[in-house]
Amino acid sequence: MKRLLILSTALGALALPAVAQPQITVMGWGGAYTNSQVQAYHKPFTARTGVSVISVDADNPATPIKAQVEAGNVSVDVASVEIADAVRLCDEGLVIPIDASTLPPAPDGTPAPQDFIEGTLSDCMIPTDVFATAIAYDTTKFPNGAPATIADFFDTAKFPGKRGIKKGAKTTLEMALMADGVPASEVYALLETREGQDRAFAKLDTIKADAVFWEAGAQPPQLLADGEVVMTMAWNGRIFNAAVAEGKPFAIMWDGQVFEWEGWVIPKGAPNPEAAMEFVKFSTSTEPLSDAAEWISYGPPRKSSAPLVGTFKGDGKTEMAPHLPTSPENLTNALPSSLDFWADRDTELNERFNAWLAAN
Repeated sequence: MKRLLILSTALGALALPAVAQPQITVMGWGGAYTNSQVQAYHKPFTARTGVSVISVDADNPATPIKAQVEAGNVSVDVASVEIADAVRLCDEGLVIPIDASTLPPAPDGTPAPQDFIEGTLSDCMIPTDVFATAIAYDTTKFPNGAPATIADFFDTAKFPGKRGIKKGAKTTLEMALMADGVPASEVYALLETREGQDRAFAKLDTIKADAVFWEAGAQPPQLLADGEVVMTMAWNGRIFNAAVAEGKPFAIMWDGQVFEWEGWVIPKGAPNPEAAMEFVKFSTSTEPLSDAAEWISYGPPRKSSAPLVGTFKGDGKTEMAPHLPTSPENLTNALPSSLDFWADRDTELNERFNAWLAAN
């Protein structure tokens, strides 16, 4: 009953106009991710408005969106893209600006711009989910107490064993500084300096001899399963799938997580822009976002959605909250990845990272 009341309150603020278009086309990434959106967004939106949703997929929706708009032949109304691509498409004028103040407020009346996690809103994209790079570990390897802080990942004396490390500067350097005692709120200001960069690499030096480097998201759970590492940086969704769907004895230690997000854009020249905007408003309101998080272990970007998330739809019993990057208890020492920082320094810091890797 509580969920029904919240739903009616939240959607009561959604003043949907009469929409002439009978359907919209929404482009996603496929697989379990698209399925979560079909179940939480597409079907309920159609039930509420009568507007049908055609779901299409791409390896990276940003690529066909760019091609369609530049060719002047746009068939997609809404697309799911990562934040970096959203900003690029927006800067190039290929997607339309979206005013976040026009989105439905939270059930308690909090305006949408204040309800979304700070930093996730941008000019042309409304976020739908948050994913994270965090520390995963094999619970069977630590009978005397599991790691609890990002500093423990770098402490091979207290927690012996090989470490899986993402083969790249992004996220790796941030985690190194947090492990060295830098508060999340100060990481990027320090990492802008040569001193901060030296400090991050010096921290990485402390576990380089015990490091196994990975590049693809499927590798960390495999490294754990094969016993090649006891702890690893990993994308949270991969570890959730290994632990819940495959029964692996893996857990995530959220302290020091670095989170990113993706969401909806509306291409310039979309065939049904008004219906597309109503779909964006509906799907990024409180209840649909919480519903999506019951299908896949990505966190809802609205603060008001987190308390509503229940059990995993895949088994009907696993509580999702402990597995979401956005759950309040998992955000106590979390860092939102800085798009601006990496846009300016990606090449420079990856060159230094690769040189560090090659050095003895």
